[in-house]
Amino acid sequence: MGALTNPKALRMSLEFLWYIPNQVVPGHRGEPITADHNSIDTLTAQAQALERHGWKGALLGTGWGRPDTFTVATALAARTTTFEPLIAVRPGYWRPANFASAAATLDHLSGGRVRVNIVSGQDDLAAYGDSEGDQAHRYARTKEFMQLVRKLWTSDDVTYHGEHFQVTGSTVTPRIARRGGRAHPTLYFGGASAAAETVAATEADVQLFWGEPLDGIAERIDRLRTLSQRLGREHAPLEFGLRITTFVRETTEQAWADAEARVAEMAVGHVADRHRGTAVGQQRLLDLAARGDVLDDNLYTAPGRVGGGGAATTWLVGSPGDVAKSLRKYRDLGITHFVLSDTPYLREIGRQGDHLLPLLGD
Repeated sequence: MGALTNPKALRMSLEFLWYIPNQVVPGHRGEPITADHNSIDTLTAQAQALERHGWKGALLGTGWGRPDTFTVATALAARTTTFEPLIAVRPGYWRPANFASAAATLDHLSGGRVRVNIVSGQDDLAAYGDSEGDQAHRYARTKEFMQLVRKLWTSDDVTYHGEHFQVTGSTVTPRIARRGGRAHPTLYFGGASAAAETVAATEADVQLFWGEPLDGIAERIDRLRTLSQRLGREHAPLEFGLRITTFVRETTEQAWADAEARVAEMAVGHVADRHRGTAVGQQRLLDLAARGDVLDDNLYTAPGRVGGGGAATTWLVGSPGDVAKSLRKYRDLGITHFVLSDTPYLREIGRQGDHLLPLLGD
């Protein structure tokens, strides 16, 4: 396997989303807005800016102790016209039928703008009354959740008796309206463990990767395609996405000077988090620093050493042309969904929307 054989066809289906930080505590990843940082007006301003500057929508992250993503997504959908929220949810927060009904309702009210990111990573389970076993148990439950939600969106009178979830004679209303080739909200999924990849290969619509080097992404795409065939995937071919920080400035020199300065600021007073690296995917990112501060052309690994986590562990740094060139290389491997971000969020929505996105349409 390897790179796709028809990159021109691939270019027609590229999608670019951003990230909206629904956080209780201000200052997320250096975001300067502190007053009313998570108010409906502040978040709406970001969503409306995304519409103006060419973005498809934005990921809304989830976790106990953060604003509820589905509530935030509903509020933003009501104040926008084209913005598509990628709503992160955890199977332990929701029962499948309840979630399928809520998502179908919002999809109906928003005219088909709902996307869903299923998250299976560990969280503060006891705080919201959930419990789960080991990794195998957690991903088995996630697989059933995805199977059942998809069935409820696409079939009437659903009966499903799994190890973790059961329904009998269940029909979700309102029904999901088919829109072109879209039968239901797209199901995004992440995870790098063997258990996670089995779920992605069989049940997800889009596998999201963190910002790994090109060779690591190519290896994982090949493995997931092979796994999909071996496990007898029943859905449309699995698609792939990249979630990464894009650190863009007018020139290459300015970008690197600013990136290094920000890492130096992050290093001041940094205390190692004993919980970091417990997830396989996050540990893969942290391990990249051993290969060097800069991998490929401009993948900066130093942020991971000084507190950057998740999408902020590695950054693509450079001018709009530099970063666009790198993103096109991921595209040529088979990445069609991009979830980008940097802070200040509102400024970067405009800067990257106006100067980066136009370079990615050819």
